[in-house]
Amino acid sequence: MVEVNLWSGLRRFADGQEAVEVEAKTVAEVLQKLVEAHPGLDPVIKAGVSVAVDGEIVQRALNHPVQPDSEVFLLQQFRGG
Repeated sequence: MVEVNLWSGLRRFADGQEAVEVEAKTVAEVLQKLVEAHPGLDPVIKAGVSVAVDGEIVQRALNHPVQPDSEVFLLQQFRGG
């Protein structure tokens, strides 16, 4: 299982949990499993999130591998100018 740490603004969509465990081997699977477990995250993920795996931002690399011991963080993307 991969532990996904949720940015504070995303926790309300996951029953207030700070971290969620999912069975996944890629970033795409992480996002899919998060939505399956917590459907409230779906519109946020579709709007755009940043994913960090082991300290590297990989939001555009959906096929990026994750390991059970990977450090994964999900953050809302910041917008503005």
